[in-house]
Amino acid sequence: MIRIREYRKADRPALYRISVMTGDGGGDARHLYRDLDLIGHIYVGPYAECAPELCFVAEDDLGVAGFVVGVADTRPFEALLERAWWPALRSRYPDPGAVLPPDCDADTKRAHRMHHTAVIPDAVVAEHPGHLHMNLLPRLQRQGVGSRLLERWFAAAREAGAERVHVGVNPGNPGGLAFWQRAGFERIALPAADDSGRAIWLGRPVP
Repeated sequence: MIRIREYRKADRPALYRISVMTGDGGGDARHLYRDLDLIGHIYVGPYAECAPELCFVAEDDLGVAGFVVGVADTRPFEALLERAWWPALRSRYPDPGAVLPPDCDADTKRAHRMHHTAVIPDAVVAEHPGHLHMNLLPRLQRQGVGSRLLERWFAAAREAGAERVHVGVNPGNPGGLAFWQRAGFERIALPAADDSGRAIWLGRPVP
């Protein structure tokens, strides 16, 4: 049986593990990293620490194998992370510099991201202030678990005041893009100056 429930602090190692095991265009990225916590520090830890009320997990008899995290309002959350999340990590992981060499490894890229955090384009946040991330291990995929997680998250986000939300999808993850489109997310048009090509942005109202 697959259960959807609220996040608990004891779940954090599992969520970090899921992050790296789905961190290469939806596939396992463990072979790319020396420090397997780096992806989790960026995409899971901030939410588990600073917005646990909008964190939910999916677990089966083998344990937690999926999660959804997010916030109702992106800009205040970004400001909170600058105060409460990034400083400790920046002390732990040195800044590799403002400009990365083209041949740098995955660990260096993630350390760079901690010091030079990506700003979601204003064109995305203006109309879709909230955002979310979801990841499932293969054993939970194609069973409707993602839809169940999303339904649970939408209900909590609505209570938190969210009206419209966005997701950012890696262009190298066509399966993820198809899931979000089936879930009613539509592409957000960006000005050319804001379109780096590193993410496909989609948004929808909270039902």
